[in-house]
Amino acid sequence: MIKAIITDIEGTTTSLSFVKDVLFPYARARIQHYVIEHWQDAALQEQIAAMEIITGDKLDAQRAGQLLVQWIDEDKKIAPLKALQGIIWEAGYRDGDYKGHVYDDAHEYLRRWHDQGIKLYIYSSGSVYAQKLLFGFSDFGDLTPLFSGYFDTAVGAKIEQNSYANILKTIDLPADQVLFLSDIGAELDAAAANGIQTCQLIRDGQATPAPGHRHAPNFHGIIL
Repeated sequence: MIKAIITDIEGTTTSLSFVKDVLFPYARARIQHYVIEHWQDAALQEQIAAMEIITGDKLDAQRAGQLLVQWIDEDKKIAPLKALQGIIWEAGYRDGDYKGHVYDDAHEYLRRWHDQGIKLYIYSSGSVYAQKLLFGFSDFGDLTPLFSGYFDTAVGAKIEQNSYANILKTIDLPADQVLFLSDIGAELDAAAANGIQTCQLIRDGQATPAPGHRHAPNFHGIIL
């Protein structure tokens, strides 16, 4: 019996294009101006300090802004970049510039599973902050009450087996009572190596079917 479901976001609950074609360009267009405008803010300086540790260089506002844009273009999974993207995305959500995309079928089944008493968790390479924004300002309103917890790369990379072992310790359930949903085969492999049940979402042929896992074209095809 499945007692908890851990789900990825991009390509699973949410279209790849929303993140790549809406969120990333939105932050890219504004991040340099944000750094210059808020250079003296303590919250920003905390992230700049983290960037300086990563680069080994002392950064001024211009160089920091340029570097952040470069990291966005390179799709870097770097904590200070994620933090600053989250701040900018929150402004966009609150200003109504966009809403967090969630597939109709994902919304339907997340609510159904929650009502059935199944614990729901998010695990994404995007920060927990960004995850809560997406589901908090979704097409279907605030969906955050559906989730029992959120995980990002603070528990480890999504293709590493130990990351899922860390999640299992946190949610305190046997692996065979947990289902992981993702569109990425390597992530499913890492979860399955811990005994977690898996299902690959293959929406509109966007993902390559991964051997050794169940497959579904959408949430309607997921069998618990």
